[in-house]
Amino acid sequence: MKIQQWLLLLLVIMMIFGEEGATARPHRILLDTDVDTDDMFTILYLLKQDRAEFDLKGITINANGWSDAGHAVNHVYDILYMMGRDDIAVGVGGEDGILDDGTILPNVGGYLSLIEQGMATAGYCRYRQAIPLGRGGGRLDIDTDFGIRKAFLPQGTRRYTPLRQATTQQVMVDIISKGPTNVLLIGAHTNFAIFLMSNPHLKKNVQHIYVMGGSLGVSNSNCGAKNKSSICKLEQCGDPGNVFSNYDSNTYAEFNMFADPFAAYQVIHSGIPVTLVPLDATDTIPITRQFYHMLEKNQKTYEAQYVYKSMKMVHDTWANDMFFKEYFMWDSFMAGVAISIMSKPDNSNGENDFAKMEYVNMTVVTSNKPYGISDGSNPFFDGRKIPRFHLARGGVHSGHVQTRLHDPFCRTDDGKGKCQDGYTMMTTGTEAVTVLIATEAKANKDPNSPLNREFYLSFLEVLNRNQQTGRFNFTTQFPNNQPVFYKPNFLSGKLGRPIIFDMDMSAGDFLALFYLLKVPVEVLDLKAVLVTPTGWASAATIEVVYDLLHMMGRDDIPVGLGDVFAMNQRDPNFPNVGDCKYSRAIPQGSGGLLDSDTLYGLARNLPRSPRRYTVENSIIYGAPRDTDHPELRQPSTLEVWKNVTTTMDHGSKITILTNGPLTTLAQIILSGENLQSLIQDVYIVGGYINSSSNARGNLFTIPSNDYAEFNMFLDPLAAKTVFDSEVGITLVPLDIQRKVSSFPGILEKLYQTKRTPETLFAQHLLSRLRYLHKEHPRYKHMDIFVGEILGAVILAEDYRCLNATAKTKQIRVLAPGIESVDGQMAIDERDGKPVKVLEAVNQAAFYDTFASQLGEEKQSAVLGSFYAQMRLSDYP
Repeated sequence: MKIQQWLLLLLVIMMIFGEEGATARPHRILLDTDVDTDDMFTILYLLKQDRAEFDLKGITINANGWSDAGHAVNHVYDILYMMGRDDIAVGVGGEDGILDDGTILPNVGGYLSLIEQGMATAGYCRYRQAIPLGRGGGRLDIDTDFGIRKAFLPQGTRRYTPLRQATTQQVMVDIISKGPTNVLLIGAHTNFAIFLMSNPHLKKNVQHIYVMGGSLGVSNSNCGAKNKSSICKLEQCGDPGNVFSNYDSNTYAEFNMFADPFAAYQVIHSGIPVTLVPLDATDTIPITRQFYHMLEKNQKTYEAQYVYKSMKMVHDTWANDMFFKEYFMWDSFMAGVAISIMSKPDNSNGENDFAKMEYVNMTVVTSNKPYGISDGSNPFFDGRKIPRFHLARGGVHSGHVQTRLHDPFCRTDDGKGKCQDGYTMMTTGTEAVTVLIATEAKANKDPNSPLNREFYLSFLEVLNRNQQTGRFNFTTQFPNNQPVFYKPNFLSGKLGRPIIFDMDMSAGDFLALFYLLKVPVEVLDLKAVLVTPTGWASAATIEVVYDLLHMMGRDDIPVGLGDVFAMNQRDPNFPNVGDCKYSRAIPQGSGGLLDSDTLYGLARNLPRSPRRYTVENSIIYGAPRDTDHPELRQPSTLEVWKNVTTTMDHGSKITILTNGPLTTLAQIILSGENLQSLIQDVYIVGGYINSSSNARGNLFTIPSNDYAEFNMFLDPLAAKTVFDSEVGITLVPLDIQRKVSSFPGILEKLYQTKRTPETLFAQHLLSRLRYLHKEHPRYKHMDIFVGEILGAVILAEDYRCLNATAKTKQIRVLAPGIESVDGQMAIDERDGKPVKVLEAVNQAAFYDTFASQLGEEKQSAVLGSFYAQMRLSDYP
């Protein structure tokens, strides 16, 4: 009997302590983010919470939003390193796709909205084209955090590496399968919708979904009925949405929902409890002048400093004087509401310290009435016997789906678009889902405080806590490493042929740049680098160019940044956005932008340059106001071109080597300068001249176009402009590049040459490309980057040394605006341009010339790597 009593007592004790243990167990959190500026504020706010209560387990990158995946993932790694949280899993991308029958393979990367997702990571930007791409708060500024990121954040050992990086779906499945998880979504819902559709058995482990996004129809709070200024018109007075670039097609949607409406529908209709913090609520908590200045005065931690510096750059470059009315605490406010709700047990009504809450019945609009039509806009239904994902014909997903900006179906006579894709609409009936929403931010409990919202206090207090604080920034990581600008002292006094290198920052372009920097300056004098971001890398990768020049001791070489849109692709009404008719051909994942933007994981091996892209600017260049350091502003390609040509010796002429799309060169030609007195000749790496052989172009992502080469297709109108001009052209076409694209051949020569830092880097990069080429089908095109080096070598060397031959041919570039024809070259004896076309080169001589030049000690690197930079200073 006593044994039974003891067993009963023991059972009671276990139950009591088990219940307490369960209560004390921290809330497991998974964050899916597109790493916009306010997303970064959110990450830091979450990292500062007490880990005994709130445990951020993983961060996944939404690659379908405001940042580019390669830059975003390394940005997250740097934040985590600063905060001492390298234990947090990070997932990005994935190379699987969705089969035609709707079967979702395990590792879909989320680069495309679900309606555009096929079996590749290349595809159309149906919704994403509404997001600005370049300067002025677009993806370029987000990728670089307005120039603050590399100036402030430290760099650890974690980085994106091809085939080793955990994918988004792997991280989601791993974390959620291990226990109850709260999911926070602060970007498009693509990633999490894929997870839910692929893993219905794991829904039970998702405790709650917290979402920043949507708008339930309350008029834009920036504009009252009595305030109808032009600014308010831009901000869509009286309309619920905030997709400002899409106003004449859709006034209803908020960016996160608009980025992938069908994905958002899947999340909201998942059956999992959802708390939504829409624009209706975030519009009541702007960054006020008082909060901004309070943050300025309270920067006790590195994370608070980083938030302020980032916020200040946004403030200083805001396009008008409305920053304090138009910039809100979007995602960080949602995180605060979520943390506060989680902190209160048995909280079914969403009680929290920061927002008023209520339940509403709503849905997410994915298509527009009338339903059941077939107008070519809806790939889920059009041309299919069985709708994708077995959707119902005539159902809510079967109407017209917005196809692009300024969709004719969506436009009305009053200029306000009628389409509702992504609208979080309150409704009743079978489509209604009950969702807990925040309606407005709670006022400060202290009416005398200059901060009139309760969350302002929490945000400032949390960021400045001594607990879980950042360890160091880049400067304090290397306290003895002072910025050095390396400039060579060429003692000979006689410089060679002046050249400008125009690159799209592919892997081959960086190898070509190494080569040009190693050619004796008595032979070639590299005057400038022009970056054309309409090709294989995003604009923010310009920072890798700066790092390579710093490594080679050439911080004196100016770098100009070109247009982010191909010719005629920029939107005429809102020039920061545009179409992706041609850029859609570049894969966004492996073997494409993800790898180019990180230089296949090797960019972080380069020393960090004191030069970088920055939004610093001045009024004289059209900025709304002078920033703190306008002298650091990033010049454009045309500015660099003008500066180089106006400072050259009288009678001198420039030779231009282009290794990417001809966007920048076409702009130079159209600038109205006297080109014949400025340009000696132009070397163009690219183009494919159709012959009678069975060979084809290399446009593997556009199967309808057999004979185009990437550089010509990516901006065919620019290519036509150049080939219709008077400049003399030497063409290094695709067929001759293919003859010198052997990995074993070039690597053998590099292994035999002297081990300079640049030789080692080239070996490492080419070895990685060779490995990837052999290991994964996404990398079958890697050899094209070896051939891209040929233009630089041909430019520098005597033809006889390479046994090279060329022949003049009459070339015409086709640019009719038809995908299956654009970018192709034709021999046209009557109307074609005389072009010197390289026809033959000795393969072995090419490899030997490239490797030998990189192995020369003269003009070698002054700072071999980031690790060499580390050794120059004490570091933690």
